[in-house]
Amino acid sequence: METIFPPFDPDESSNRPRLRQVRQVPIRMILPNLVTLLGLCAGLTAIRMAIESRYGEAIAMIVIAAVLDAVDGRVARLLRSTSRFGAELDSLADFVNFGVAPAIILYVWALDQVHSLGWIAALVFSICAALRLARFNVAIDGPTKPDWHGNFFTGVPAPAGALIVMLPVYLENLDIPIASVGVPIVFLYTVAVGLLMVSRLPTWSGKKMGARIPREVVLPLFVLVVVAAASLLSYPWHVLAAGATAYLIALPLGWRQFRRLEARDRAAGRHSEPADL
Repeated sequence: METIFPPFDPDESSNRPRLRQVRQVPIRMILPNLVTLLGLCAGLTAIRMAIESRYGEAIAMIVIAAVLDAVDGRVARLLRSTSRFGAELDSLADFVNFGVAPAIILYVWALDQVHSLGWIAALVFSICAALRLARFNVAIDGPTKPDWHGNFFTGVPAPAGALIVMLPVYLENLDIPIASVGVPIVFLYTVAVGLLMVSRLPTWSGKKMGARIPREVVLPLFVLVVVAAASLLSYPWHVLAAGATAYLIALPLGWRQFRRLEARDRAAGRHSEPADL
């Protein structure tokens, strides 16, 4: 039996659809974005917990989001996988985690007692967080500044603002009746922290702290981290309240240190402004 094959037509082969070559992305390029998305999940979960009046779990989610926010940028730099997409995603996640979620927690917890005024305070805080993050995005491609500017932020950063604005909640859980007798104080405090985020106040950043440490300090540092984590898990309200109070006390100290360095540069003929971050 003879098998007959159709004649080869070169035109027909040229018209066949070609398989698209799929571009492969290294896993290291998406790891930082996955960390950012995990932080966003934590922030959205904090909103749910607040609506369900589970304030302890809600604040725990904000703390987790803050830890992941501190990790994702360092992971991106270590893996050399920084990108404009990652920067934009990080800013959007920060707005939800540190602008929207804390405002919702405070409103559901106490600010709703003053009705529209409480909602205005929540709006002011969230809008200030959005403005700060927008200012950060604009300043990414800003002019080069002296190296010591990397030790300072302009205004209170969004993660720190989210953690210190919930200081009244920490104190309430330490049996200090804030919500029952001091709702107007909570209102003013929320607005004040929001304004601090968009202010020009120089604040310590700590970004360069610990970039390199002596070898003999490695093991004590491990112990210190374990003790800090254990303290946070065992006495969360004490640790959070102490941390927020210490940060507020450090604000004028950071401003004073910046002015001292600025005066030094001015004497040398250079003008300085804090890093717009």
